[in-house]
Amino acid sequence: MNDRSPSPPILLTPGPLTTDPAVRQAMQRDWGSRDTAFIALTTELRRRLLDVANGRASHAAVPLQGSGTFIVEATIGTLIGPDDRLLVLINGAYGERMLSIAGRLGKSATALRWPENQAVVPAEVEARLRADPAITHVAIVHCETTTGLLNPMEEVATVAARHGKAFLVDAMSSFGSLPIDVAATPITAVMASSNKCLEGVPGLGFSLIEKRALEAAAGNNPSLAFDLCAQNKGFETNGQWRFTPPVQVVAALVEALRLLEAEGGTAARLARYRANCKVLCDGMAALGFSLYLPPSLQAPIIATFHQPAAPWFAFKAFYDRLAERGFLIYPGKLSKADTFRIGCIGALVPADFDRLLVAIRAIRDELSAPVREVADAS
Repeated sequence: MNDRSPSPPILLTPGPLTTDPAVRQAMQRDWGSRDTAFIALTTELRRRLLDVANGRASHAAVPLQGSGTFIVEATIGTLIGPDDRLLVLINGAYGERMLSIAGRLGKSATALRWPENQAVVPAEVEARLRADPAITHVAIVHCETTTGLLNPMEEVATVAARHGKAFLVDAMSSFGSLPIDVAATPITAVMASSNKCLEGVPGLGFSLIEKRALEAAAGNNPSLAFDLCAQNKGFETNGQWRFTPPVQVVAALVEALRLLEAEGGTAARLARYRANCKVLCDGMAALGFSLYLPPSLQAPIIATFHQPAAPWFAFKAFYDRLAERGFLIYPGKLSKADTFRIGCIGALVPADFDRLLVAIRAIRDELSAPVREVADAS
């Protein structure tokens, strides 16, 4: 990776995140959205996205303007038809969001839930599919960003395929690092965005959808802008976006995908994230902070820590002092525990986390130091 200027803050979040200077530089050019050069860039984008998941033979890459939630809504709205029923597997806020989207769209949907610190259990999914034959689609969050928990995506995919169900994967926090191979794993759609493990900037989501499923879904989505069948038809017809694309975001993501390839692909990126996570978690443990998840469920994407009960700790003061030192973290998103989150992803290396730990130690010492009484000078 190129050297980064010391002035921008380090984003220790699940996205947006710290980007490589080359990614930021790619946004300096203006593009004509109907020009042949931008059409070629879009073609490269779609090809590279498919290559990350080994999906060029079976899937279509359908990018869409907006955040990750936009592409989840577009995918559910497109693939779930009027006679279909969706089963959402939930152990965090983003599974709940998928269920909420289905409800707002008037889609038939049901849920199977686990606590936020427990992974999805494939055997329980199988039992539900046996009990409710009306279910046609199963949806899972691969890495639940609420906690950083890694769900058993491949095992659930096998269960869904055994029962002839379509399988939808929210891979927002995993695509580009954790292995996803749609040629080896039966996945109908993989949904992700530009600003997480691919290390692009916010503004674009995409869905890699099995071509046969996409063709069969024509007419399902009542939305004009969120209809992924129509969106894909535009790309396949003339290579163009139907509506004004975020051209600089596309350029940044293509550059980020080139950097992913140059780094050695998803395996190399995952190794770097694992190294980041190990430095972070080992160092935080030495400072007295405890992880919310057991190590067996912790993905090297984002780590959730319990807020310590020590008198010195108040999240806002902790956050503000870290921000003053150039580190931005995230508050917790759990419903039943006081936590905060630190991301391990982005254009960061273990040395960045060493510096973070030095800052946290200094802040702990500052905030826990006894207040000295000032003598009355009168």
